[in-house]
Amino acid sequence: MALKQGESNNGDITNNNGEKNRALEIKEPANPVPLPVMETPGADISKFMALQGTPRRQSMEGFDPDYVDIVDYIVRVTHRIWEEKGIGLIYDTYAHNVVVHTTEGTSYGREKVVADTAIGQAAFSDLYSPAQDVIWTGNDKDGFHTSHRAIYMGTNNGYTAYGPPTHRRVARWVIAHCFVKENRIVEEWLTRDELATVRQLGYDEIELARRMAAREAARGHKNLARNTLGDVDRVLGQTTPPPLPPLGPDFEPESFVRRVLHEVWNWRLLNNLQEYYWPNYEGYASTNRELYGLGDLAGYILSLIAAFPDLVMKVDWVGYLGDARKGYRVAVRWVIQGTHLGPGHYGDPSGKRIKLLGNTHYFIKDGKILKEWTLFDEFALLKQIYWPD
Repeated sequence: MALKQGESNNGDITNNNGEKNRALEIKEPANPVPLPVMETPGADISKFMALQGTPRRQSMEGFDPDYVDIVDYIVRVTHRIWEEKGIGLIYDTYAHNVVVHTTEGTSYGREKVVADTAIGQAAFSDLYSPAQDVIWTGNDKDGFHTSHRAIYMGTNNGYTAYGPPTHRRVARWVIAHCFVKENRIVEEWLTRDELATVRQLGYDEIELARRMAAREAARGHKNLARNTLGDVDRVLGQTTPPPLPPLGPDFEPESFVRRVLHEVWNWRLLNNLQEYYWPNYEGYASTNRELYGLGDLAGYILSLIAAFPDLVMKVDWVGYLGDARKGYRVAVRWVIQGTHLGPGHYGDPSGKRIKLLGNTHYFIKDGKILKEWTLFDEFALLKQIYWPD
């Protein structure tokens, strides 16, 4: 077969003299270096919006081509659904059978997510939610875990579950841990600072918890009823809490965090705080608590142990990013169980069993914890305590 002018036997583009035109060759790098995954801290939402149409920063098989990496996916999905009010995008980004865990209980199905989102947007029509951090692990084959910390802010110009509009401004922390696969959130563990919301709206938290617990119990809701059998298993009989193996010679964030939480919360070894935390530690906890230094941290821990003397913490998941030079950002998902048998700001001891889902983010520098963000739903805790017998 005769060749056309400008074509060679191997398909190269040539000039009229049969010489290959090197200037027209397209050279692909043999091993292209992927761009680093986006970092959320300090990044304005405009940087994520500008990523549309740019090359992928990590393998995202099964995800919409618009998203360049898993952090971009989480930040922009949240922005589009909540701030742009694209509620219908939930159908593209949540599995039809999604499971959502909160201290209030577990819900199943995407329609519940759609309904709850509409209620939240009606209550706070000007709501916006700047992302503070996304700590992630995983890949597009096995699925990604993402722990997304954000602040939700808005004006209460619509009805909430607590009552009519108060027209007050509210700011609360949220940490959402999601398991994501092929563009769908398959499972979510959600913690929101609901007691901070209740206080900022101007309600009496104890009276409201009593009233809502009685109303939900009358309607047959059993999510917060703790009619459990047996004891909280922090210790077995007259023995001690289970030991953990010693830390290895090389620092590893997951084993470090698991040991810290077990020693401090389950063994009550608060004398070890100085081994695990820097003296200028900063902590942010539920209901807008701000802690500074080891004295504040010890007081906060003791206030919970005093109210729930058999309290036990169990760690369900740990993920982290970073390195020894820059420091580690660590996300932890945990559950606390206990019995309300002691004094504290939750009211007179009720004898009620409680269970709390919580999420914590740590920043670890040079082998010790420098900053912490710990969140659980303290209003759901109050409803468990005041749930009618």
